[in-house]
Amino acid sequence: MAQRFLQLAEVSEVLNISAAQAYALVRSGELPAIKIGGRGQWRVEATELEAYIQRMYAETRSFVEAHPFGGSVED
Repeated sequence: MAQRFLQLAEVSEVLNISAAQAYALVRSGELPAIKIGGRGQWRVEATELEAYIQRMYAETRSFVEAHPFGGSVED
């Protein structure tokens, strides 16, 4: 059975970012997560991480479409 919840260290590994960046994504609400246990450790549901990745692909596509590479440059 696939793991349902990921630790922030695992999230940072999947996204190839630092643990601090993963924490910032969670604290800002950009990446939904829950706090569990007595020490309040963050957990990100695997489906939420996948949804976040898909949103970032969509945002990147929109950005690229709005800012085409090699467009006309005025002299």
